[in-house]
Amino acid sequence: PMCVYFYVCLKLAVAFYLNLKCCFLSPLAVSPPTRLRYNVVSPDSVQISWKAPKGQFTGYKLLVTPSSGGKTNQLILQNTATKAIIQGLIPDQNYALQIIAFSEDKESKPAQGQFRIKDIERRKETSKSKVKDPEKTNANKPAPEGNLFTCKTPAIADIVILVDGSWSIGRFNFRLVRLFLENLVSAFNVGSEKTRVGLAQYSGDPRIEWHLNAYDTKDAVLDAVRNLPYKGGNTLTGLALTYILENSFKPEAGARPGVSKIGILITDGKSQDDVIPPAKNLRDAGIELFAIGVKNADINELKEIASEPDSTHVYNVADFNFMHTIVEGLTRTVCSRVEEQEKEIKGTIVASLGAPSDLVTSEVTARGFRVSWTHAPGKVEKYRVVYYPSRGGQPEEVVVDGSLSTAVLKNLMSLTEYQIAVFAIYSNAASEGLRGTETTLALPMASDLQLYDVSQSSMRAKWNGVAGATGYMILYAPLTEGLAADEKEIKIGEASTDLELDGLLPNTEYTVTVYAMFGEEASDPLTGQETTLPLSPPANLKFSDVGHSSATLTWDPASKNVNGYRIMYVKTDGTETNEVEVGRVSTHTLKSLTSLTEYTVAIFSLYDEGQSEPLTGSFTTKRVPAPQHLEIDEASTDSFRISWKPTSSDIAFYRLAWIPLDGGESEEVVINGDADSHVIEGLLPNTEYEVSLLAVFDDESESEVVAVLGATFARTTAIPTTVTTTSTRTSKPTTAVFRTGIRNLVIDDETTSSLRVIWDISDYNVQQFRVTYLTANGDRAEEVVMVPGRQNTLLLQPLLSDTEYKVTITPIYSDGEGVSVSAPGKTLPLSAPRNLRVSDEWYNRLRISWDAPPSPTMGYRIVYKPINIPGPALETFVGDDINTILILNLFSGTEYSVKVFASYSTGFSDALTGVAKTLYLGVTNLDSYQVRMTSLCAQWQLHRHATAYRVVIESLVDGKKQEVNLGGGTPRHCFFELMPGTEYKISVHTQLQEIEGPAVSIMETTLPFPTQPPTTPSTPPPPPTIPPAKEVCKAAKADLAFLVDGSWSIGDDNFNKIISFLYSTVGALDKIGPDGTQVAIIQFSDDPRTEFKLNAYKTKETLLEAIQQIAYKGGNTKTGKAIKHAREVLFTGEAGMRRGIPKVLVVITDGRSQDDVNKVSREMQLDGFSFFAIGVADADYSELVNIGSKPSERHVFFVDDFDAFTKIEDELITFVCETASATCPLVVKDGNNFAGFKMMEMFGLVEKEFSAVEGVSMEPGTFNVYPCYRLHKDALVSQPTKYLHPEGLPSDYTITFLFRILPDTPQEPFALWEILNEEYEPLVGVILDNGGKTLTFFNYDYKGDFQTVTFEGPEIRKIFYGSFHKLHVVISKTTAKIIIDCKQVSEKTINAAGNISSDGIEVLGRMVRSRGPRDNSAPLQLQMFDIVCATSWANRDKCCELPGLRDEENCPALPHACSCSEANKGPLGPPGPPGGPGVRGAKGHRGDPGPKGPDGPRGEIGVPGPQGPPGPQGPSGLSIQGLPGPPGEKGEKGDLGFPGLQGVPGASGSPGRDGAQGQRGLPGKDGPTGPQGPPGPTGIPGAPGVPGVTGSQGPQGDVGAPGPPGAKGERGERGDLQSQAMVRAVARQVCEQLIQGKYMDSHMARYNSILNQIPSQSVSTRTIAGPPGEPGRPGAPGPQGEQGSPGMQGFPGSPGQPGRPGERGLPGEKGEKGNPGVGTQGPRGPPGSTGPPGESRTGSPGPPGSPGPRGPAGHMGPPGSQGASGPPGYCDPSSCAGYGMGGGYGEPTDQDIPVVQLPHNSYQIYDPEDLYDGEQQLYVVQGSYPLPSPYSQSSYPSPHLAQPEFTPVREETEAVELRSPGISRFTRKIAKRSVKTPVRKRGNGKTPSR
Repeated sequence: PMCVYFYVCLKLAVAFYLNLKCCFLSPLAVSPPTRLRYNVVSPDSVQISWKAPKGQFTGYKLLVTPSSGGKTNQLILQNTATKAIIQGLIPDQNYALQIIAFSEDKESKPAQGQFRIKDIERRKETSKSKVKDPEKTNANKPAPEGNLFTCKTPAIADIVILVDGSWSIGRFNFRLVRLFLENLVSAFNVGSEKTRVGLAQYSGDPRIEWHLNAYDTKDAVLDAVRNLPYKGGNTLTGLALTYILENSFKPEAGARPGVSKIGILITDGKSQDDVIPPAKNLRDAGIELFAIGVKNADINELKEIASEPDSTHVYNVADFNFMHTIVEGLTRTVCSRVEEQEKEIKGTIVASLGAPSDLVTSEVTARGFRVSWTHAPGKVEKYRVVYYPSRGGQPEEVVVDGSLSTAVLKNLMSLTEYQIAVFAIYSNAASEGLRGTETTLALPMASDLQLYDVSQSSMRAKWNGVAGATGYMILYAPLTEGLAADEKEIKIGEASTDLELDGLLPNTEYTVTVYAMFGEEASDPLTGQETTLPLSPPANLKFSDVGHSSATLTWDPASKNVNGYRIMYVKTDGTETNEVEVGRVSTHTLKSLTSLTEYTVAIFSLYDEGQSEPLTGSFTTKRVPAPQHLEIDEASTDSFRISWKPTSSDIAFYRLAWIPLDGGESEEVVINGDADSHVIEGLLPNTEYEVSLLAVFDDESESEVVAVLGATFARTTAIPTTVTTTSTRTSKPTTAVFRTGIRNLVIDDETTSSLRVIWDISDYNVQQFRVTYLTANGDRAEEVVMVPGRQNTLLLQPLLSDTEYKVTITPIYSDGEGVSVSAPGKTLPLSAPRNLRVSDEWYNRLRISWDAPPSPTMGYRIVYKPINIPGPALETFVGDDINTILILNLFSGTEYSVKVFASYSTGFSDALTGVAKTLYLGVTNLDSYQVRMTSLCAQWQLHRHATAYRVVIESLVDGKKQEVNLGGGTPRHCFFELMPGTEYKISVHTQLQEIEGPAVSIMETTLPFPTQPPTTPSTPPPPPTIPPAKEVCKAAKADLAFLVDGSWSIGDDNFNKIISFLYSTVGALDKIGPDGTQVAIIQFSDDPRTEFKLNAYKTKETLLEAIQQIAYKGGNTKTGKAIKHAREVLFTGEAGMRRGIPKVLVVITDGRSQDDVNKVSREMQLDGFSFFAIGVADADYSELVNIGSKPSERHVFFVDDFDAFTKIEDELITFVCETASATCPLVVKDGNNFAGFKMMEMFGLVEKEFSAVEGVSMEPGTFNVYPCYRLHKDALVSQPTKYLHPEGLPSDYTITFLFRILPDTPQEPFALWEILNEEYEPLVGVILDNGGKTLTFFNYDYKGDFQTVTFEGPEIRKIFYGSFHKLHVVISKTTAKIIIDCKQVSEKTINAAGNISSDGIEVLGRMVRSRGPRDNSAPLQLQMFDIVCATSWANRDKCCELPGLRDEENCPALPHACSCSEANKGPLGPPGPPGGPGVRGAKGHRGDPGPKGPDGPRGEIGVPGPQGPPGPQGPSGLSIQGLPGPPGEKGEKGDLGFPGLQGVPGASGSPGRDGAQGQRGLPGKDGPTGPQGPPGPTGIPGAPGVPGVTGSQGPQGDVGAPGPPGAKGERGERGDLQSQAMVRAVARQVCEQLIQGKYMDSHMARYNSILNQIPSQSVSTRTIAGPPGEPGRPGAPGPQGEQGSPGMQGFPGSPGQPGRPGERGLPGEKGEKGNPGVGTQGPRGPPGSTGPPGESRTGSPGPPGSPGPRGPAGHMGPPGSQGASGPPGYCDPSSCAGYGMGGGYGEPTDQDIPVVQLPHNSYQIYDPEDLYDGEQQLYVVQGSYPLPSPYSQSSYPSPHLAQPEFTPVREETEAVELRSPGISRFTRKIAKRSVKTPVRKRGNGKTPSR
């Protein structure tokens, strides 16, 4: 059928190709020449002929290039030429030829070929009858067998071939590599006692394909070559050379002494790491190296690798198609060199190649050490000392003369462990290495850091230098929150130890860190802290020109650097705030103020750095001024004029009122504010008026009223006179005149005891003025003062304060009194000072300041008195110009009541009161410890300013004292020679220079003399220093470990708080020691330090005393390393760990770990450890959640600072003690936490421990990824009960078994599990009766009565039929339930159980009839055994371990048996090459090779097509070649690639250490330049793809230091040209699609359905893949397949969508600055077409499983196609999804299956052959075993031994070859038992053909 398919495929392909050609050929393109032929015309000349193309063209370009590399020769020919002769050729040399037809602006595709003169001549001689065209020669075929050179020499050699398996080769080309290797091996006489051949393949990591001693015959080696799998990866040639030196050329690998050693390297590109040292090491070891480069290999690199001479040891060919041309030359050279080496070896008497001995290191410093050794025997020419850091890095070496036995290793990294190896180099060989390790010291650090000359923006730093330092690096950053990231760095030379730090922020605390630099490495940090000065505020604030609405401010300028000032003025009552900014001035006028209002003013200096502290003061605006000089003139009988003088410009209007003095209505008029007079009309004649005037201002405030008296004139009247004669008398008019004499009466200059009266004299006829004044309420007599007529002012005193007075002035004339004028006035109150402020607090002094009251004072009285201690009130006086005072000689830590009184002439004001407190000069946390009979000790927390301590101890019995003076840094002291049983008072006085603070005291009593115990023993109370146990901890019994962060960020003070926290937490426990809780403590930073182990202390007193002695460590934060240390060091039997006891860890940290904590904590939780995580301050909460057990609310705590430990202490103690008191410890099962017991682990039935259990072997379980354990007959696996259930069993629990009854399990009853007491009497257990097919549970109930319940029935019986079954026995207080295979089958009533004795043992499989210690046990297979402390567990179980019940949608993924765990990772590899936009498509099949053509004229730039999606990586796919497009535009930058694993090159620098207070770590050393990435081959152009979605930009990596420029990237190979290869490509693709769609559906599905049901036997890790199975009936779609480990390469599907980005990993430690990647940007290639289907060997896959957790980034495997629907397959890398369902009880023999060495953890199915005697019928077993039909039907189909038609190549990290998935070949044994193979029917009833 395959032939028919291929024929159809070929026809379709040809048609497709012709159509495609029509699409791609442009009518304007130049056609290429055709029919290229060669003819030898002389020994060094060849004639080339061709057929001219059709159409118009200008001429030809002829290009000839040597295939081994070299210059391309170009010749331009006319368009009429069809022949050319090439001269000067080398007959043995291959040449590539290209002929291109060209016109003015276009070129044709090249006609190309390759030739060698010798080949042309040989073909002429051997093809007389049938001549082949040279261009039709298939270079892919091996040379004819008869023409191959054969090495005839009897000399033998050990040949190791190192093959490049990187991605750049491609699967198709790798087939050519296999062909080349086959020809190479065929040339030698291969055998175990002849020439041996080993092979290693490498890419990113090397691996041994087979060792020298793996195969004994040439045929076996050739078979291995033909089946060599393709690896894929990067190109790390240097690493691979080192690998074969260390692994292949070793005696254990088959290397023989005295035999020639040959290494042959085959590579196609430049190495991404350094090859020179590894190659030299190989050559120095006597290994002769040959280097073969293909295509893009670097000829210079090949020469560096190969041995001399290059002419015979270096080979380079242009393409893989030409590799066959160098086979003969290579094999001849190797053959001759083997002969020569054998003569050299036999002809030279070589001394014994002994190795040096007695390796000693000395003179260890931070940068190096000396290595010494004892000489090796014989004549040693040189010694080679190789050394490299243990954590990984580039090996370096020192070579010394053979006469020396010592060498100094220099320029090492500090605090680094180095691996050392010393080799003795003889004339033609090297010895084994003498190995050892040594760790360098820490670098010396600077000392005595001083920060001085501190200003607002700078400070100076100086320190003591370090000898040998190459310079210093200074880091400084502000400690203010939010500014800490603003860190600056300065590097200076070694001569400078003093520098200025400028550009600082004012009034900011800075941390300054100094590192001594030794090259690129830094010492530990030296750190100091200092605060810059604050910005200068202005000074001497004064107020002047204070009016009712304005005031002028003046001040002294702050600094010449000030930019201006900000003035803030606020009404003191807070109702209004204003602000204004001014320039560099020193005066400013505030306007629009409110009258009679107090304002508080603050002036800030403004600088570039910010603003200063304010300068403050206050003032009160004045009263609104009243109009002045109010006068009346121009009086008449009915009017007069009022005039006045305005006093302000902001008067809005005047309100003028008048009223007759003798009564009448008042009148009023409003006058404009700019008027100064007004005429009042309509007055009554001869009437006296009081006229009042007030001014109203713009802010609506009103002035005081000013009044004046005035009068109108009387009317004129005629007086009649009697005359005796007729005459007329006239009357003389008279006017009544009122004399005022006074105007503008004003009262001002108010004080508390006086008023000043001022008036204007308007009439100078006044002789005197009478001034009278009295209080407004009339409670005092009126006072009278006479004033001369020329005086217009008077000071009234003494007056009462805060009292209103009425003042009246009356003018006195010579003839009487004038009109009086009155005005009110008020004296000021006795105002108190305001705004009391306290500053400059110190231990014995403080300063108080206040604001002066508005009233003038005579001074101030200050009274102060201690509040919290008895003491007298003291007082002092200061003058009225003082508003601050420094009060001295105060008590420290004391509150004082302060009162300030203003002094006036009439008394004192009210007090301005406040409270001030001095600083406390005293220690804290004073406590006693180590109290003995005659001694005791005291400790305290240091005071930060203390210069000394005076410590006094006084006996309270006799008053005797001891006194001692200690330094300021001493936190403890012990007193001796005390009296036993005596109470003492210990007092500590803190001293600061001459100041001494108050005593801090405690009482403590020494221990009494020991007395004889009384007759009735009594437990004395614990000493008072031992905290009592808490009730919740009384039952605690656990192994408890505290992991305490001791990094630099903690600090001494905070570490003491941690110790106190540990003290109180541990003090809450009850019983300490083996019978209670055991406590261990680890302090960790860069590395963990065990303070004491679990079994170190057995009493609480000694434990607490040990906690107090823990010293602070310092360093970085490596939490993960500490947790791992706890697992490896603390929780071991030697350290006191007990079995069956809860294991609890409490982790305390204040920062993020600098290593990984997730993996180790998760593993330990899976092992049953309970984690509590406590984070402080800067701890990462998400990291705490990852560390802590679940639920997080019980196991994760977070506090803001170390003082907050008390908030969580009780809750933590409660949760820890509850965990420690649990009968059932917390364990993890299937990702969930539950209380119970993992019994398999407790019995040692786990992979790491089962080998130590007698009578137990490990075998495959229900699936081959699950191990089960066979308990052989009389194995009697047991454990003491006290180790498993020290607290007994809970009242409710579920016993879970997954087990299998075996054919040799006896018919008698046996206990699947039971607990015996110390008399071997059963207490509780589960009994199976194999004969009666019953199950019995028994125990003792709460009354002590023995009770049993027996279950039977069909469901019970099936567990005895020989298959795996899952059994749940659910025990509650009232019932016992039986659940089989997740289905409840029975339930019976029982009584509540009593508890068990822990003095006996627990046993598996014990026979019921056994008595005493000589017991027997039954054989069985046990896969699972758990006891869960709950009755609901069985209801949640899904029986995912049973194939028949497994639901892929709801079950977790099967474990990957062969997945590489992180713990087994090798050293980090070098940085990987830059990642491209997607997974590269497979290389297309190259067309006929031709030499590189010259650069032709540049074509027109076409429109760039959109980038298509990346093609999948198809296996050995052929692609359709379109016409080459014009040069594409430069491609877009690819996404960041996944970082490659770090290998030996490019060693990681040591991480920078943490500075104090979370300083940024120092940058590590720059690593070497990352190697060039492998070339990405140009994809085959296809039709333009749909524009791809632009990916999101990757995360920004750390900026690395610029590295040196990388080497030029390799040139990608050119795609196929139009040739026959295109037809083959089309045929291949179409054919594979047909095969995939039809053949696979109809034929492969049947094989898969068979394979997935056959039990698996031993499966090798690498054998030949099995054939496709026969077609079967398509099954219904199976359930969703599970996400298995990578299967073999399946048929590729259509291109998948780009995968989502990986989840972001945890930030790692800050490492070194990486170098930028190198390599040129390749052009954007079109999408590669889908490769052909690979050959699959797995079962028919179901639908895709749910995605599993994202694994570590690796090479993306190409997607497999969807297989035919069928039953679900389970892919396990070690057995490819066979079910270990039991049955068949057969085992293949060596004759049935080729023997393959299994890995150490492969499982062997038991061999029950001894059960059968002679011929047996199908499944007939002695005894009462039933004959179940499943074993005779479809469960065991006839095994097929089909021969594969082709050899698949699977591309994986670790290729796995399968005989046939899941098939155990039982041919001989089945035949021996006459098993009739049932015929499996197809759905249509037809029997399938083989």
